[in-house]
Amino acid sequence: MLRLRVTAPFAAFRPMAAGSFRPTADFLTPSAAFGLLLNIAGVEMRGAEEKSGGTTLIANSLPPVRLAIGACSFPERQQLFQQLHNYPVGTSGKEKAHLAKGSKYNIKPVSRAFLSDFDAIIAVEAPELEPEIRKGLHGKSSRRYGLPFLGDNSFLPDRLEEAPESAGAHWYCALDHTSSPLEKRRISRLTITINREDMAGTKSRLFAPLKEASPEVPAAAWVEVIY
Repeated sequence: MLRLRVTAPFAAFRPMAAGSFRPTADFLTPSAAFGLLLNIAGVEMRGAEEKSGGTTLIANSLPPVRLAIGACSFPERQQLFQQLHNYPVGTSGKEKAHLAKGSKYNIKPVSRAFLSDFDAIIAVEAPELEPEIRKGLHGKSSRRYGLPFLGDNSFLPDRLEEAPESAGAHWYCALDHTSSPLEKRRISRLTITINREDMAGTKSRLFAPLKEASPEVPAAAWVEVIY
């Protein structure tokens, strides 16, 4: 088993949603943790786009991972407001183009939620992947794209290292699989796997963290991420 400590000033774990408000989950989701682990290990997660109408699909035959997510401390939720400048789809608004003098002429106000002071431990059981994750932590993996990030490619971790088994955390447990004392005020629906072709195939579950931090990972905290 491997335990990975991740800290960052900012993070965002967004559901598949569009509109003027961009939400975030209250904590790291298993699906986002899986993507982060593959990124560190240098495993390409993106699949073919030929038959998807431009949607980036998830590759087949990714290594299965059993993982658990724990909060060393709980992040704060923040919100910012932005003006998005873009070119509208179709012919809408083109009469304004000459006024913008070459700039993007469609302006849309949006609100984005994000997390601050993020501090988590990811426990991993994946015999096929663990050696590659350790290589990646030491800069020895064959990186295929980008840097590890936390839900948004502008939110980079400031610490990414293997943690000792003695490190305690508030492990997020599935509500229907435990009798341990949980912090019910922090119940969250967290995504486990994502189906980008058909959102009805996306899997999620209700989780809540342990009231007291523990170095031992409860059985109800383990989640299998299999694509």
